[in-house]
Amino acid sequence: MLICDKWNDYELIDASLGMKYERWGDIYLLRPDPQVIWDNGDLYEKYYNKIDAIYHRSNKGGGYWDNLKNIPSSWIVKYENLIFNIKQMGFKHTGLFPEQLVNWEFMINKIKKSNRKIKVLNLFAYTGGATVACLSAGAHVTHVDASRGMVDWCKENVKSSGFQGADIRYLVDDVVKFVKREIRRGNKYDAIIMDPPSYGRGANGEIWDIEKNLNYLVELCSQILSDKPLFFLINSYTTGLSSYVLKNLLEININQKYKGKLSCGEVGIPITNSNLVLPCGIYGRWEENE
Repeated sequence: MLICDKWNDYELIDASLGMKYERWGDIYLLRPDPQVIWDNGDLYEKYYNKIDAIYHRSNKGGGYWDNLKNIPSSWIVKYENLIFNIKQMGFKHTGLFPEQLVNWEFMINKIKKSNRKIKVLNLFAYTGGATVACLSAGAHVTHVDASRGMVDWCKENVKSSGFQGADIRYLVDDVVKFVKREIRRGNKYDAIIMDPPSYGRGANGEIWDIEKNLNYLVELCSQILSDKPLFFLINSYTTGLSSYVLKNLLEININQKYKGKLSCGEVGIPITNSNLVLPCGIYGRWEENE
């Protein structure tokens, strides 16, 4: 497991009974997490005087934020020169997955060590955590997401980090259709990142199902890799999907053509008030041999 333990502006303080208690800058949130099936006490009782907001799930699906104190509509958290705008979203999210810092560090190190201009394609790119990380290392990034709101949020993060003049292309598009067009255009990329949802809809209502569509997408992406690719990274939060599934996809579709190094596993965040680690998803990586 890759352990995310280098944040100063984010902290996972405690976790118990389906909830996690976190610090985002100077804002303290209590949110649900389905991985937390252990009992380490009632977090509301433990921290009631230092909780700014709680996300309550609804029996009918979704849920709502209960702000116990005045919270700004947006605030920032930083990691070195990366600055992210945090907001309370529907379905408990904040616009950032802090555990992905371990993958951002991997990307930054690979790009900086390459000593060449790297073209990165970020698919299902969300609010642009990986995009900002790659820009900070000097890469050109093509950022693709089906949600205009997420692409606009990425623009905010890029601007906050001071990279608005960097080499970036934003697209609101269906990922599969975009990759097919890039194949026809002959465009190539040195690195590809994707964070596919379990299910989703494209910009024009296209249906995405990770079990049915992910292998096809990875195969398509293999056709737009440059002659000397740097890395290919897949993140996933799909329950029940093993990291070895991602490794197998990369072996079949990428490594058989470009002989490199494969790795896979879980990512996790240490819990400050215990010796536990919260699992936060899986990854599969292909990277160029150094």
